[in-house]
Amino acid sequence: MKHLSVGMRLTIWYLAIFASGQCVFGAAMWFVLRHHLVSIVDESLRDQTEDLRTFLEMQRKSADLAKFREEVTETYSQEHAGEYLALYTVTGEAVYVSDFLKMAGFRATDLPIGPNVNGAILADQTIHGLPLRFLRSSISTHGMTFVVNMAVPTKEIWETLGTFRKYLLAVAPLVLLISGVGGYWLSRRALAPVDALTRTAGSIGGQNLSKRLEKLCTGDELQRLSDTLNEMLDRIEKAFSRIGQFTADASHELRTPISLIRTEAEIALRRPRDMDGYCDALQQILKEAEKISILIDDLLMLARMDSDHESLVLRPLQLKGFLEKHLAPWRQLPSTQNHEIAFCSFDSNNVWVLADEDALARVLNILLDNAVKYTPAPGKIEVALAETQQGVALSVSDNGIGIPEPDRAKIFERFYRVDKARSRALGGAGLGLSIARWIVEHHGGTISVGSAEEEGSRFIITLPVDPVRTSSWHLESTLELGESA
Repeated sequence: MKHLSVGMRLTIWYLAIFASGQCVFGAAMWFVLRHHLVSIVDESLRDQTEDLRTFLEMQRKSADLAKFREEVTETYSQEHAGEYLALYTVTGEAVYVSDFLKMAGFRATDLPIGPNVNGAILADQTIHGLPLRFLRSSISTHGMTFVVNMAVPTKEIWETLGTFRKYLLAVAPLVLLISGVGGYWLSRRALAPVDALTRTAGSIGGQNLSKRLEKLCTGDELQRLSDTLNEMLDRIEKAFSRIGQFTADASHELRTPISLIRTEAEIALRRPRDMDGYCDALQQILKEAEKISILIDDLLMLARMDSDHESLVLRPLQLKGFLEKHLAPWRQLPSTQNHEIAFCSFDSNNVWVLADEDALARVLNILLDNAVKYTPAPGKIEVALAETQQGVALSVSDNGIGIPEPDRAKIFERFYRVDKARSRALGGAGLGLSIARWIVEHHGGTISVGSAEEEGSRFIITLPVDPVRTSSWHLESTLELGESA
C-alpha cells in the first residue's frame, strides 16, 4: 500500500483543522447573531410592556374593569403594539385581546413555560404559521392586577438566521478549496529543502563521502538538520578513512614479516642443510612470528577500543610501589645492560590513583621500550613521579635521538613512525603510543611529549589522584609523627 507523502498529509491535516475551526466559528457566529437578535426583540417587548404599564397607571382612580377595557381597546386597537396583545385580569377575564389572537383562538394557558427574567416569562409560539415571541408579566394598579401577554413576530429573525446559514454553507467549500491549495503550496515550499537534502543524501555513497548536503541558511529546524547530517557525514568520512588506512597499514605491516617467513622457509627447503642451518632458519621464522603475534594482539586491542568492547577495571593503586615493581624486570633485560634506568620520586612516595594495573603497566612498558630503542647506548632513561595541581605526573625521559617538531603532533596516530626504516628494523609497528593514549585517557588522564632532536624525549602522563586513599595516608603519617614526637 502506497503511503501519502508528508506534504499531502500535512495538507490533509491542515484542511481538517481548518474545516473544524470553520465549523466552530460558523456555529458560534450563528448563535451569537441569534442571541443578539432575540435580545433586541426581548428589549422591544419590555419597552412595550412598560408603555402599557404607564398607560394603565394614568387612568382615573375611580376607573373600573369596564373603563379599563374601553380605554385599552380604544387605544391599542389602533396601535401597532396592540396587534399581538392579550390582557387579562388575574382571574382570567379578558380585558383586551387583539383581533389576530382572537381569530387564532389564543389562550394564555397555551403558552409554553419559558425562562423567568425579573418576574417576566419569555416564550416562543407559532400561531397560524407566524412565529411569535411572547412576554408574560403582571401589572398592579388601581387595586387590580392585570396579566399581560405581549408578543412580537420573529419571522424576520429566523429569515435572517437562515440567510446567514446559507451564506456560511455556500462560502465554506470555496474557503476550504482556497485554503487547501494554499496549504499544499506552503507544505511543498516548506518541504522543498527536505527534497533537496534527500536527493543529495541519496547520491552519497562509499565512493564520494566527501560530498556534502546543501548548506541551508533558513535559521530553522531544517538548517539544524542539514548541519547535523553534514557533521555526521564528516564523522563517517573520517571513520571510513581510518578504516581504510588501518586496513592498508595492517596489511603492509603483516606482509613484511610473512614475506620474511616465507622466504626463510623456501631457502631452508631449497637444499639439504645440517641441524644448525635448520635451527637458524627456525629461529628467524620464530622471531618474525613473534612480531606478527604482537602486531595481531595490538590490532585486536585497537579493534576492541574502537568498538568500546575494551574495558578497564579501576582499583586503588599506590604509584611508587607500582613503578618499583615494573621497573625491576627492565633493569635485568639484556637490551638494557648498556642503559641506566633511574627512578626518582619527588614528595610522591604514597600517592594513590584509581587505575587498571595491567593496562597502566602496558603504558609504562610502551614508553620504556621506545626509550630503549631510540636511545643509543650508553644512554640514560629516567622515570619520575611528582604531584602537580592537576594530580600526579609520571614521566619517562631519555637522552636519545629525539623527535622532530613536525612529527610530535602525529606520533600518537596509528601506524605513524618518525623514521619508518629505522622503526621497522627495530620491530615497531607504530601502534604503541596510540594504545597508550587510549589507556591514559580512559583513566581520566592526559599524555604529552616534549622533545628536541638529538637531545632526547620526555613523555608525561598526568593522572587524577585518588583523594580518599591519599588523604588517609597523609592522616596516618601525621598521627605517626605525632606519636613519635
